[in-house]
Amino acid sequence: MRAIGIFVCGLMAWLATPAWAEVRDPQQHFFQQKFGELNADLVTAKQEGKRGILLEFEMEECPFCERMKKTVLNQSQVQDYFRQHFLVYSIDVRGDTPLVDFAGKATTEKAFALEQRARATPVFIFFDLDGQVMTRFTGATHVEDFLLLGRYVVEGHYKTLPFNAFKRQPRP
Repeated sequence: MRAIGIFVCGLMAWLATPAWAEVRDPQQHFFQQKFGELNADLVTAKQEGKRGILLEFEMEECPFCERMKKTVLNQSQVQDYFRQHFLVYSIDVRGDTPLVDFAGKATTEKAFALEQRARATPVFIFFDLDGQVMTRFTGATHVEDFLLLGRYVVEGHYKTLPFNAFKRQPRP
């Protein structure tokens, strides 16, 4: 039964993918290799002219995390947009991997996830160049909404209105 569900998800992703979109491995083209020092990553983000750092909090066997990887994070336009504007890393909410947080404190991925209130997965948290939260998004979505979420942060709309209100606004 699980195999049928995986097949159906894959088929739906293929059918939902525009002909012009390129599908690429999210581990190679969306997420960047992390060294576990978020405070140092802020310096890198500033040097590279990024808007901040995007962390995706995930865990193994999370069906919504898998859905995001197979239908959204694998899309070239998503990968290119987010990597243009952010350093992008994944954080295992159950992971014991050592991590240095934005303030320079030694911790683990799991402890950092708890501090960030990443209880359900996936959780996408955008941090500015000072390590402060700009916005967070919990759950799975579609390519168009995820790209809109990126614009919401990059264009600074998070400062004045919630994402749901931004989504309802007419687009040119």
